[in-house]
Amino acid sequence: MTIIRINAITVPEAAGPELEKRFAARSAEVDKMPGFEGFELLRPTDGSNRYFVVTRWADEASFDNWVSSQAFSSEHAKAGGGSADARPVSSHAELFSFEVVDLNR
Repeated sequence: MTIIRINAITVPEAAGPELEKRFAARSAEVDKMPGFEGFELLRPTDGSNRYFVVTRWADEASFDNWVSSQAFSSEHAKAGGGSADARPVSSHAELFSFEVVDLNR
């Protein structure tokens, strides 16, 4: 059963372009993970300051394997901008979890 994980990232004013730049520069290690189905970065268009990182997974175990992997740790360590003096581009993050409902059963 496909599951969805949405990371809601609160971004300070004017930090959105930097967040987008960092996601564009990601090494995409998640794309290589078994069970990974897709990734999207959603930019707010309603005046709010929350970006959404949406990932799709084949199942819970696939997501859990990603989160506990060395690739996850490395990817998120680089998300800080890659240097000790890089400023954070988020002030808060919250993870939402969903499963896709099969309406044909």
